[in-house]
Amino acid sequence: MTLPDAVSLVRTLVAEPSVSSPDPAHDQPNRRVVERIAEWAEHLGFRCELVPLKTDPSKANLVATLGTGEGGLVLSGHSDTVPFDRAGWDTDPFDLVEKDGGRLYGLGSADMKGFFAAALRAAERFRPEELRRPLVLVATADEESTMNGARQLLAERRPQAARAVIGEPTGLAPVRAHKGILMERLTLLGRSGHSSDPSLGASALEGMHEALGVLLALRAELQAEHRSGDFVVPGPTLNLGKVEGGDSPNRICGKCQLTYDLRPLPGMDVARVRDRIRGALAERFAGDALEVVQESLAEPVPPFAEQPDATLVRDLESMTGRDALAVMFCTEAPFLQALGMETVVCGPGSIDVAHQPGEHTTRSQLEEAEALYARLIHRSCVEAA
Repeated sequence: MTLPDAVSLVRTLVAEPSVSSPDPAHDQPNRRVVERIAEWAEHLGFRCELVPLKTDPSKANLVATLGTGEGGLVLSGHSDTVPFDRAGWDTDPFDLVEKDGGRLYGLGSADMKGFFAAALRAAERFRPEELRRPLVLVATADEESTMNGARQLLAERRPQAARAVIGEPTGLAPVRAHKGILMERLTLLGRSGHSSDPSLGASALEGMHEALGVLLALRAELQAEHRSGDFVVPGPTLNLGKVEGGDSPNRICGKCQLTYDLRPLPGMDVARVRDRIRGALAERFAGDALEVVQESLAEPVPPFAEQPDATLVRDLESMTGRDALAVMFCTEAPFLQALGMETVVCGPGSIDVAHQPGEHTTRSQLEEAEALYARLIHRSCVEAA
């Protein structure tokens, strides 16, 4: 079987909804996407295994292997997309539309269904008997929400290889480092009462004002302690995302909540930073009339960094003619790296158009990605001793 052209492959994948979200109202299975990728991969000689997620059997990871032996290369991507605002789209988000000189518009076209088209087309150039080391294609579930697909791969200790490339949209620039993410919710519980007499209650909203001061002071401390010139924003960030509390101007606020996120640099221990923040907040309200509840909104994603002199970094810098970068967004890279592989993020499309109406990739980026991945497969799986 000869695969369809890359644009046709992307069109087929975009047409299969696979939104993942912590909100059950938006969350969808990814099965049809990974089954379609597996169907194409099997025709190329891959041995395909669909592995249901233990957290949700309607979701599955795909691990497809071409060739045998140890070492080799993993090409990995996520099969899900974020939710979408249909009213913001000029086109149907599930119908890939080409316009504006080769731009391909559709939900997930850049982030990151286009990657699978390029990876499959690159793999098609090789016969299984040519490979001295295996090529593994991975499609994960729930990267855009919980990263449970990648977490399960790590727990299962699969796949095993020497190197891995994650095809997140980087404009085909190699990325060797990114920040992590910690998302937390702080709840202050006070006592409501008539606003004419403050002694009748305990204002959670006024307490939140104090909590914000603690968090901003900690942010300044963390940024003074940790800094990396590799990043456009060189320090860790702490964003105060949402505050809500109270119900009426003439009632003392009995409950107030804050959600915030922290983006730690490589080298920062996420669990220790979380404990430091929680400890500072607990200390501030010790003996206070307010009850403090602190909880994580999701499991943290650790920061990621690959050594600048790693052979995979050097190979991709040579092949692309571009120096490896550090970025602020998160990927599944730390989970694959934890399996013992040299890991780099490098894929077609731009992160600047992801997660928004009008998401698109281009024909030229798909063609460049196919050629790049073919060179990398040859280097990692054919030339490898």
